[in-house]
Amino acid sequence: MKENNPNRKQNFEKGFEVPENQPAKLHVIGAAIVTLGEAIVTIAALAELQELEEEQKLSSKQSHLLKEQSRQLDHMQKQIDLLTYQMSKMDRRKK
Repeated sequence: MKENNPNRKQNFEKGFEVPENQPAKLHVIGAAIVTLGEAIVTIAALAELQELEEEQKLSSKQSHLLKEQSRQLDHMQKQIDLLTYQMSKMDRRKK
């Protein structure tokens, strides 16, 4: 047998009532979630910026290394040219 308890009905209806401060609490929670999202976006942007800076540093280092290698090759070519010239002079003396 079901008993009709008026207090039970009132308690049930009260469970669906929205307290006056509930929208304010939801607003604060929503704002906190938005702030967290913005923080994540900021962290992602900083990580991307750091990655770009690292790529630029690497590119700069590679450019510097290429210039240094080119300078060394030029120096070696001058040495080869000098040795070739000296050998040529020696050959002329022998003749």
